[in-house]
Amino acid sequence: MKRAVFLDRDGVLNIEAGYIHKVEDLHLIPGVAQAVRKLNDRQIFCCLVSNQSGPARNYYPISHVEALHERLSQLLKDEAGAKLDAVYYCPYLSEAEGGTNPQFARYTTWRKPNTGMLVAAAWKQDLDLRNSFMVGDKATDVDMAHNAGCTGILVQTGYGESVLSGEYQHHTKPDFVAENLAVAVEWILPKFD
Repeated sequence: MKRAVFLDRDGVLNIEAGYIHKVEDLHLIPGVAQAVRKLNDRQIFCCLVSNQSGPARNYYPISHVEALHERLSQLLKDEAGAKLDAVYYCPYLSEAEGGTNPQFARYTTWRKPNTGMLVAAAWKQDLDLRNSFMVGDKATDVDMAHNAGCTGILVQTGYGESVLSGEYQHHTKPDFVAENLAVAVEWILPKFD
């Protein structure tokens, strides 16, 4: 089994901008493409796992989420020759949480902090979750990591500062706090030696 680094999208790879309605409004956080490339250069499996409730909220179709991921992948490639080995996202949201589109308004084990996306990735890609890492900017990312037995890293980009200050879902204790993805990757890499 392979070890992996799982990455949240908004606030970790691209600048947090709420629900991105125009594809061209997705922009990388400076330095993330180079950080992902460092993982690629070490042949570390690099996987996106992201809650994307826009379709469930009826903000835009699922094709728009796919278009955003295509832009993200293109920007990573253009900036540093970097790539994601797999992309998993959850377009579902229960009605109780605000889901209104009947096609996507439901509870699912894929929605963070549940572990469905990690379990699906591990099953399909033969990944060792207990020796893998999850990098996110929200408490739900770290909680998902811990629920699956992964190491949970909180970055201070995106919503990360509010998690640390206790303004947002403050009960989570990350295994490591990093200024950004580049710092997180520098912390992770020696653990693959």
